[in-house]
Order: sequence, then C-alpha cells, then structure tokens
Amino acid sequence: MRRTIFIGIFFLLTAIGAVSYADIYKYVDESSGITYYTNVTEAGTYKQNISGKRVVTDNPDYSQIIHSMSSKYDIEPSLIRAVITVESNWNYNAVSNKGAIGLMQLMPSTAKDMAVSNPFNPEENIEGGTRYLRFLLDKFNDLPLALAAYNAGPKTVEYYRGVPSITETEQYVKKVLSIYKGKSYNDNSTRIYKVTLDDGTVLFTNTPVAYQNFKVSKL
Repeated sequence: MRRTIFIGIFFLLTAIGAVSYADIYKYVDESSGITYYTNVTEAGTYKQNISGKRVVTDNPDYSQIIHSMSSKYDIEPSLIRAVITVESNWNYNAVSNKGAIGLMQLMPSTAKDMAVSNPFNPEENIEGGTRYLRFLLDKFNDLPLALAAYNAGPKTVEYYRGVPSITETEQYVKKVLSIYKGKSYNDNSTRIYKVTLDDGTVLFTNTPVAYQNFKVSKL
C-alpha cells in the first residue's frame, strides 16, 4: 500500500510590494504531490508557464447539490468537491479522451448503472458520481482504494490487491487526497491563509500550521 499524503496543496504567489499580474509559473513536487504557483522563478525550478490559466477548486453554484448528495449518500462534501476538482476542474461539459463525461467524469456504462440519463446535467452527474463513490467505499472499505477504483475501475484494484501500480492512478489518488485533506472537515469552503515571510515574501496556503512562526491571516 502506498503512503497516504496528508499535506494540502499550496498556492504560492511571491510578491514584493504591489502584486503584479505577470506570468504565473507552476512547479509540481513529484515526491510530495504539492503544486506551487509563483510569479518569481529560480532558474530551472519552475518549469511550466501557465500565464492566464485559473485553477478552480470550488463552484458555489453547486453547493446545494453537493450538500444534498452528501447527506443522501453519507459522503463528506469536501471529498465530493475534491473528486470534481481533479476529474473535471468544475467543467460540467468536460469529456475525456476515454469518453468520461461531466463534472465527476462518468463513463457511459457507469452513468447507466447509476441511473444517470443525462451526464452533462450537473445535478444528475454529481448524484451519479457520489452514488458510485459510495458503492466503491462500501466495497473496499478504504478511501485510497475507492479512489483508485474510481479512476482505474474496481476490477483493476482487485487484480492489484491495492492501489494499482499505474502512474495515472497513483497520481490521481494523491491529488484527490491532497485536496480533500486540505479542506476543513466541517465543510466550510476551503480556507486560504495569507502568510508573510521574514523577507517580505507573500505565501497563500490552505495549511497554515506549517507557518506558525510567521504572520498568518485569513483571507
């Protein structure tokens, strides 16, 4: 069984003086799964220029649906949100190259099994995805295995007798758990904190406990 990652995703913006709307660079720490965003780079460190690209971590328009399905299927809203973020980045029209559809990226066969007639409909899609996730949690009685099965299929998880040694699936489980663990368990929407380091660097993070020695304030 691979080690579960308990650390949240950090959103890092480095600024001195006024915030500049310059290019934003992305760096993924392969060892921890943490993603950093910054407008100040060190040579060879930040590899991918993502200027103008916005990563969505929630959509308040779906909050009522998520809370309803959370209650119906006994799954924390923050877990549903984490799956949606990784699966579609909140694009209800998303279609993968494998044919997965909508917010929770339901395959047509899965949508049919979960009684979803229109997987592009956000309410139907979220209910179908949440119902399927509930089925997997009951089947494996283990969150990482359920997430692995959501990505790679239950039969693949049963074959490997654990999280499959498939890069895509391993990274998927890490990402969902990272986002899920970074959210508060009472499901207030994700809290982002501003941290001011000693050298004036400004850091935005959802895990402020790591920066207790610096000035921390809620946004």
